[in-house]
Amino acid sequence: MKNTTVRCMLTRLFVPLLALTLLAVACANDSSTEPVTTTTNQPTTTAADSTDNGTDMDADEMGSDANSSADANDGEDFSAAFIYISPIGEAGWTWAHDQGRLHAQRVTGVRTEFVENIDDGSPADTEAAIRTLVADGHDVIIGTSFGYMDTMEEMAQEFPDVVFEHVSGFKSNDTNFGNTFGKIYQPRYLTGMIAGATTQTNKIGYVAAFPIPEVARGINAFTLGALRVNPDVEVHVNWTSTWFDPALEGDAADALLEAGADVIAMHQDTTAAGLAAEAAGARWVSYNSDMSEFAPDAYLASAIWNWGPRYAEIISSAADGTYTPVPYWGDYSDGIVDIGSIADDVDADIVDQVNEVRQQMIDGTFNVFEGPLFGQDDTQLLADGEVMDFGTLLGEAFFVKGVIGDIG
Repeated sequence: MKNTTVRCMLTRLFVPLLALTLLAVACANDSSTEPVTTTTNQPTTTAADSTDNGTDMDADEMGSDANSSADANDGEDFSAAFIYISPIGEAGWTWAHDQGRLHAQRVTGVRTEFVENIDDGSPADTEAAIRTLVADGHDVIIGTSFGYMDTMEEMAQEFPDVVFEHVSGFKSNDTNFGNTFGKIYQPRYLTGMIAGATTQTNKIGYVAAFPIPEVARGINAFTLGALRVNPDVEVHVNWTSTWFDPALEGDAADALLEAGADVIAMHQDTTAAGLAAEAAGARWVSYNSDMSEFAPDAYLASAIWNWGPRYAEIISSAADGTYTPVPYWGDYSDGIVDIGSIADDVDADIVDQVNEVRQQMIDGTFNVFEGPLFGQDDTQLLADGEVMDFGTLLGEAFFVKGVIGDIG
């Protein structure tokens, strides 16, 4: 299936420090494409790769760019390392981060490495990985899962000459420890519009990881987008309590499909939900990266991350001594989030509406969480024209009207 792609660009956005975030995403994906052998909880360190982030590039271009970066790094001492919770695979959360690493390596000329399969639920494993990376002489360490946060904070204090950047958390210091995340709920809203216009049963299934604010924001935004174009739609949530479990994710999707859902969305990191949808003749909205090739007959759209420019900014500022650890929470105008390809059979009028709202997000004239807004129990959350405050947004622990399921 061919797809229509919409892309965007990058600037910078400040976000205040806030401890209400509680938990955010921690992720994984299906299989490793790196030329290394990995085992769960068995960290593997791999140096600069021979591929790039590959956005709109073919394999020859990717190899050429990466080789140029490797040549530029000859004799250079400065380097950056990334900590991943899972193997890179071919799609999903860790894959998207690795695309960002490769992009940053290419544009900065700085050598990068990574360690994978570092359990974010084990502070000891996280600390061991960081100490190894510091001992190896890395100047920047970027951790890409929420559970690394506290350990990275401690290590940043112990190693003040190393720059630490944590993805998805809320902690930082004034010198060498910052945090990065983005408003992925914006493209979630857009994919919800597409799903709402596509469903015939008015029942959409949502395979979700954990009942935490970041996941709730995504479900709520998706539902609001679906309701925008289809006021009769319901979004049914099935929790897996995992980030990465293809079998469980597939079973969760199957249960939703058997209950009448004809579109499946997800906050997971494998393609299992999409494969289940395709086997059932249903449609699918993916997350983290454009997964259209994995279940092409089911695929509708995707909410995707573009980490590369942000990682290039972190690494280049650290290299030239201008790094400042201000909390960063990018949005559509920054390009850190976007909607991926849209299936060709999506109605042209809906695509036009999606692109119009997307442009409003880029311009900053559209807020996903703006009143009138009602909760699951019909309680009014926001008055007409009222925009959700930042604390409530980051600490979202509720569902909006239209979501079927409990948040815990």
